[in-house]
Amino acid sequence: MYVDQLSIFLENKEGRILNILDIIEELDVNIRALSLADTSEFGILRLIVTEPARVKDELENKGFIVKITKVIAVSITDEPGGLNQVLRLLDENKINLEYLYAFIEQKTYNAIVILKLEDMEKALKVLKEGNANIIDSSELYAI
Repeated sequence: MYVDQLSIFLENKEGRILNILDIIEELDVNIRALSLADTSEFGILRLIVTEPARVKDELENKGFIVKITKVIAVSITDEPGGLNQVLRLLDENKINLEYLYAFIEQKTYNAIVILKLEDMEKALKVLKEGNANIIDSSELYAI
């Protein structure tokens, strides 16, 4: 039930993100979600794409440092408190959240939250037991 996320390490200089997006466009691959964390010198671009292995290979061939990371995608109601329910399950079970990002899925108007947790196996078990709506990669790619 994990989703493969690409983490791309890049220098914080003009045009680097556009260069990556151009490569993905040339591959005719869709981006489902993205997040950018940066400092003054470098950044980490996190992407969920429909063909992660293919994109990773091509980006590495173009000189980028790319890592595939397992994350969990959870669909939540897009209303006040929707995210709290998921985070409360994790907090009550002492599962450390490393980072998250989210987007709205337009067909159902639910929010999709991408979670990276310290103990991914325990988190998956807790979320399943707590009836969280976990989205697998094929569902996520079909959005």
